[in-house]
Amino acid sequence: MVREQYTTTTPGTSLERPKNEYIYKIGIYGWRKRCLYLFVLLLLIILVVNFSLTIWILKVMWFSPTGMGHLRVTKEGLRLEGESEFLFPLYAKEIHSRVDSSLLLQSTHNVTVNARNSNGEVTGRLNVGPKMVEFHGQQFQINSKDGKPLFTVDENEVVIGTDKLRVTGPEGALFEHSVETPLVKAEAFKQLRLESPTRSLSMDAPRGINIKAQAGNIEALSQMDIKLQSSDGVLLLDAETVRLPKLPEGTRGGSGISQGLYEICVCPDGKLYLSVAGVGSTCQEYSRVCQ
Repeated sequence: MVREQYTTTTPGTSLERPKNEYIYKIGIYGWRKRCLYLFVLLLLIILVVNFSLTIWILKVMWFSPTGMGHLRVTKEGLRLEGESEFLFPLYAKEIHSRVDSSLLLQSTHNVTVNARNSNGEVTGRLNVGPKMVEFHGQQFQINSKDGKPLFTVDENEVVIGTDKLRVTGPEGALFEHSVETPLVKAEAFKQLRLESPTRSLSMDAPRGINIKAQAGNIEALSQMDIKLQSSDGVLLLDAETVRLPKLPEGTRGGSGISQGLYEICVCPDGKLYLSVAGVGSTCQEYSRVCQ
């Protein structure tokens, strides 16, 4: 660019045109101009690359106006379709599956669910591991679909709220301490067995104990003594036939024809024995059996 200087004159005067001593050029020339064009070209290339990468990321991540990939943003929250993998902890108020499918939580090590209070302290923890399921909390409770408690555990007791508790193991159920229940019943066509291998077995009830077998026998076996005690009442054996096959036989008490009949006698200490029946009582207070 060439800049020229002009001098204003009045009419009638003539001035000589000055020489081009102060003419100079304005602009970017040479290596500066080439560097500027190179810098503009580099910026254009970077812009095209960034735009291409943005389009590629949007396509790969499946961005859409409603969400990203299998993730959909709805008015009720976030919805995930298919399988999802979380590399870090997930914080959520509620997690549920679709109506027609189940919810699956899977991990290569374990699955841990924590409940925290407002201070961030863990108040409840459920840990599902490869060998054990652990729960840490003040109370563990399982409810039915209508809200009825089925199983409750706390520091003091374990409560089973179902109408019937069924134990299907071949070895039965093992209780190290006392059990309080209104009814113990076996399944149909199965035997009911109450056993204490090394200790005694005691059944107590404030108003009575009813042992009933509708289609079988009742057997009471003990290594030592079997005691039937009633604090206020009588001991009633109501049956068509009562047999005591191993009772000892005492001496013949009186005369008479027994005709194969025997009499049950009671010693002063409560021991029973058999005596050949006669016309009168054949029981003797000082029988050799009672000594």
